[in-house]
Amino acid sequence: MRRIFISVLLTAALLFAAASLPAGAGDRAQQSSSAAAPGKRQDAAQQPAPPQPTPPQEPAPQRQDQGKITQVVNLVDVLFTVLNRRNKLVPDLEKEDFKVWDDKSPEPIRYFSRQTDLPLRIGLLMDTSNSIRDRLKFEQDAATSFLFSVLRRNKAQAFVMTFDDDPAILQGFTDDAGRLRDEIVKTRAGGGTAVYDAIYDACQKELSHPPRPPGDQPDVVRRVMILISDGDDNLSNHTRSEAIDMAQRYSVVIYTISTSTQWIQLSQTNPDKIANRKTHLTEGDKILQDLADETGGRAFFPYHVDDLDQSFQDIGDELRNQYSIAYVPTHSQFDGKYHRIRIEVPEHKGYQVRARRGYFAKANTSGPAGANPSGSAN
Repeated sequence: MRRIFISVLLTAALLFAAASLPAGAGDRAQQSSSAAAPGKRQDAAQQPAPPQPTPPQEPAPQRQDQGKITQVVNLVDVLFTVLNRRNKLVPDLEKEDFKVWDDKSPEPIRYFSRQTDLPLRIGLLMDTSNSIRDRLKFEQDAATSFLFSVLRRNKAQAFVMTFDDDPAILQGFTDDAGRLRDEIVKTRAGGGTAVYDAIYDACQKELSHPPRPPGDQPDVVRRVMILISDGDDNLSNHTRSEAIDMAQRYSVVIYTISTSTQWIQLSQTNPDKIANRKTHLTEGDKILQDLADETGGRAFFPYHVDDLDQSFQDIGDELRNQYSIAYVPTHSQFDGKYHRIRIEVPEHKGYQVRARRGYFAKANTSGPAGANPSGSAN
């Protein structure tokens, strides 16, 4: 009887304990015990998978050339000078004095500054073809005079290129006018005339990446070309348009000096003076004029080297006293086409602005890094 009583008490205790368990505890206990076996598989699933080769991905167009992200907005910047009626520099104008048109669309000027005493990077190109044989001494003297009047140590550097059948670098960038002169006086004439090839190569290979200014100065330089020739091209593989295009892409200003003497006449009214009046321009002279006009430079038609002395001084002053403006075309399209630039000073009708006449827009936002949409090569 006592055994039966003890057995009843144990059974009652077990029933009470089971009733006091939370709902679902039994299920979780079952799940826990059933999960104990595949636990190893679960840990294995959490282990990192062995590395797989990553397929190459196309870079995002906007990140392809992060160093030149400003090109994406087609920012157009222009360096220029302003002259009055007497061809004297006007250095004290303000942003509000200027109006800018891109093709026929007026544009708001986003950035404006006066650029004084910019470091100069000069390419001096000498025609050494057979057609200028009689004027070679004039070329040598003109080139040397220019370099000694403009080069200043740590402020300007120049290289010398000659061209006849092909362009050739005689002396790379240096600020030593004496070294440049020593190479210039060695030149000899002969062969054909490849003017456009020389301009194209000088811009693409030399003036596209000129030496940077020393020290911590901003990486901004003025790119200039002095072209001494009769302009009579008969051998180039590149066209005149391609040569101008390359100059504009790198903001190279071309100053031309004609070696032609066909337009010189002596004064009949005053025998003691040489009139040196321009009676007409040869076809080569017109080409030289066009090259200068399209890039914002000037064309000179001297007879004697002495006639150039003041001109060289004017060029040097002009290059060191510039205005700079930048704008984003309102109707900007990455069409790769040529767009005309016009800058005016409306309140001063007698003032003339000397600047490049246009630029090539970028073809598309993911184009090659070498394509410069605005021609800005600073």
